[in-house]
Amino acid sequence: MIIVSVVLALLASLGNAAASVLQRRAAATDPAGPPGSPLLGRLRFIRRRSWRWGAGLLVVSGAAQALALATGPLSVVQPVMTTELLFTLVLAAVVFRRPPGARTWWAFLGMALGLAAFLLLASPAGGVETVPPRRWLAGAVPAAAVSIVLAVVGMRLQGSARAAVLGSVTAIGFAFTAALIKDTLGLVSGGAGALFATWQIYTAAAVGLGSFLMLQATLRAGSLAASQPALTLGDSLLSVVLGVALFGERIDLGWRMLPEVASLGLIAFASVQLSRSPLVSGKEEQRW
Repeated sequence: MIIVSVVLALLASLGNAAASVLQRRAAATDPAGPPGSPLLGRLRFIRRRSWRWGAGLLVVSGAAQALALATGPLSVVQPVMTTELLFTLVLAAVVFRRPPGARTWWAFLGMALGLAAFLLLASPAGGVETVPPRRWLAGAVPAAAVSIVLAVVGMRLQGSARAAVLGSVTAIGFAFTAALIKDTLGLVSGGAGALFATWQIYTAAAVGLGSFLMLQATLRAGSLAASQPALTLGDSLLSVVLGVALFGERIDLGWRMLPEVASLGLIAFASVQLSRSPLVSGKEEQRW
């Protein structure tokens, strides 16, 4: 089943990357109107077919991620979702017709190798389908407190520091959203109607919306290179922790801890290099 969840997570990452590139392409070929124009005039690019395809892909990728969480450990699915950066690079290079430079390709290879090494070394497995309420209480309260403190501190900072701190808050939100979705799917056995009888689905929607809004603040605060390591590693690492603490998933540590930390460091370094590429950051479409 882990192979199935990995494939589904890869498909979800591919869908997210394709949606991002398509919607960027739509915005680049049909720029927004001037600030004083009506709202529909400023958002006229949403009428383009490429933007609508991107919106549809986001729905499909969300379903694929949910299925991945339903069939595999949280500590596998969320780290695999970091491949969205890699897919974004490749697809943007095709759409905007500009091949990445050698340094970007090395970063691509480094991130892929780092992720593969971490998953092979940690070997996440096992776990329960549902989370007892006391575990949610023990995990959510400290996370909420840390998020509030980081958000307050982040709003007082400027530039890269602000982007990095707000990126950490966003990562916490996304990790908990994924955990709540997984718990919801584990609880539902009586059909689609029972889905809306669980508190987890409403909490996941609220946390997910809040995380999306925090992401927008993060992206406005500073460069993607400043926020991406926090977004990428924060989501992945916290998801591994939540997988172990909430769902009882098992990861191999011991002598493997040092190479696991090294592989995470490689992912962090590569994500910074990738996020500096115009193809990933979204600056490339300014050529159109």
